[in-house]
Amino acid sequence: MVNTKVTLSGIELDNPVIPASGTFGFGYEFAEIYDINELGTFSFKGTTKDPRFGNPTPRIAECTAGMINSVGLQNPGVEKVIEEELPKLAKCFRKKVMANVSGFSIDEYAYTCEKLDKEDQVGWLEVNVSCPNVHNGGMSFGTSTEAVKDVVKAVKSVTTKPVYMKLSPNVTDIVSIAKACEDAGADGISMINTLLGMRIDLKTKKPVVANKMGGFSGSAILPVAVRMVYQVYEAVKIPIIGMGGITTAEDVIEMMLAGATAVQVGAANLIDPFASKNIIDDLPRVMKKYGIEKLTDIIGGAH
Repeated sequence: MVNTKVTLSGIELDNPVIPASGTFGFGYEFAEIYDINELGTFSFKGTTKDPRFGNPTPRIAECTAGMINSVGLQNPGVEKVIEEELPKLAKCFRKKVMANVSGFSIDEYAYTCEKLDKEDQVGWLEVNVSCPNVHNGGMSFGTSTEAVKDVVKAVKSVTTKPVYMKLSPNVTDIVSIAKACEDAGADGISMINTLLGMRIDLKTKKPVVANKMGGFSGSAILPVAVRMVYQVYEAVKIPIIGMGGITTAEDVIEMMLAGATAVQVGAANLIDPFASKNIIDDLPRVMKKYGIEKLTDIIGGAH
């Protein structure tokens, strides 16, 4: 029998597969088609202090081996998430969930994290300083070592649960950003968020998405994600949740060899709602194929 269990900041997961924020709603939608308790956990829809309608449409553009999205953090706001979404989730998910938080100021990050930190069902806070789809928010904090330190310190001062900083690949040196997070007290790193991409419609001769640019995700970005996880693993001692282009159990193994303790599956969920479940189901076969008895034995194994 192979052992797929991993531990993230003291919380044991049955397996390392975590649907990524923005691709799995608040979970209960997927619970209608399969038992989501099979997941390691999942990261729920990015939540901000106030409700957000999101960006104008169209918000999606197809690409070869991927997609561009510019949803713009549409969500009902943290109060509604706590009052309405989490109670619905509690009826179908018995594990700790990852709360994904975005903000437009340090005070907003701290406010939202402090609220969600008090919720028993929340196991980790995933602080998104890397959203490329909103103006003057999200990614602007994740491209500066000083700004990201300020966010970490503010969030850690008002929370008790593990804080994972979700980093942008749209930087010159992601290692220095990750080191700044660790130095400021972050408990872990989530990486990478989407690359900044664009498509142009040949008929209209204009950008396909209304926001002009958006987050490029899908299997095409896996090599970039693996490279960045590999680099950051060599620089920090805190755990890494690796993501970016994961579509198969083999991809999970590759990301863990690069240095990830767990992985997130994003765009694949939008193509096939069973994607995360299928990867979990196939993990034991792939582990046996490559002679892996325990997944914890291979974390950073490529170094």
